[in-house]
Amino acid sequence: MPLRVEPPFRAEHIGSLLRPGNLLELRARFGSGEISREALGAAEDAAIRDALALQERVGLKLATDGEFRRRSYHSFFYRALGDISIDTVGGEDAKGGKGGEPGKRATQPVALIRSRVHWTKPINVADLRFVAANSALVPKITIPGPCALHFRGGDAAVLASAYKDVEAFWEDTVAAFVRELTALADAGCRYVQIDETAFAKFGDPEVQAALRARGDDWSVLIDKYIAVTNRVLAQAPPSLRIGMHLCRGNRGGQWHAEGSYDTVAERLFNALDIAFYFLEYDTPRAGTFAPLRLVPRHKTVVLGLVSTKTPAMERKDELTRRIEDAARHLDLDRLAVSPQCGFASLDTGNPISPEIQERKLRLVVELAHEIWGES
Repeated sequence: MPLRVEPPFRAEHIGSLLRPGNLLELRARFGSGEISREALGAAEDAAIRDALALQERVGLKLATDGEFRRRSYHSFFYRALGDISIDTVGGEDAKGGKGGEPGKRATQPVALIRSRVHWTKPINVADLRFVAANSALVPKITIPGPCALHFRGGDAAVLASAYKDVEAFWEDTVAAFVRELTALADAGCRYVQIDETAFAKFGDPEVQAALRARGDDWSVLIDKYIAVTNRVLAQAPPSLRIGMHLCRGNRGGQWHAEGSYDTVAERLFNALDIAFYFLEYDTPRAGTFAPLRLVPRHKTVVLGLVSTKTPAMERKDELTRRIEDAARHLDLDRLAVSPQCGFASLDTGNPISPEIQERKLRLVVELAHEIWGES
């Protein structure tokens, strides 16, 4: 098989890494006014350098900053676009991910949109430059999906105070994402991962019922979301390699949805103009690999087989068997492997240790070398 010279690589990881305890303590002290922004920034810089060293040490070809400057992977981004919260539970910002029992369904956060969506300056360019300046690995930037905000609130959240017209919201959203992608490309970025929280959840009957209760037909909504995402992709700089990560929730070892890809696969793989997918496949909640037969020839899939939700270590022989199973539906050359999600979608992280995190990343790399001869 030819070596991969551009993303996605054979061994991937989704983005977030466990924050060091001292960094969380310093962020809390910054929040209470005890230390300066400069002091916190210096601690973040040091922690990110350590995270980059970890990714080099285990043998990855790509690197993220671990999302160490963010409280969560999505709230950081949307807060930069206005008076917007995507992560509220019971009317308050969710402050942690360990309140529930790991392995169980968590409460789905909701969105509050108090202003129009408006891009004013680059959100992730500084993060890109820091990774590029401190590592020889390919920098990977992770951003939330353009439909994540609407998914967590629907038209009601859009029209509550900031907008009188939902289409104006979509116009603003598309414009903001295109401007951010353009700024990243102009700064030298070549690899972006869109974290989409909706598409994989549409197959869950409980999610479908919740959408129906607020007046949404999930099947109509997925078509709308695909159309909006395609508008962003059509205007994105062609120099960017853009993939999409699909997730059913990853909060302190908990999840938000279950259900296979079967219900959405035809539209997800064929109507969505994305070049490659990172698919959560670490538990039976994701269903079988059969929907991969619908992936067109020009697209590739990264199988998220290693769990970031539990400290239990996967067996390499079992993971190999699962990749062989997937290859019955999609050519092995069009597959890669990764954890199913990040290790800390919220800064408080999942219930595993840094040592287990490193072992799981190393396992992904070793598996890729054994199957494809490269990471």
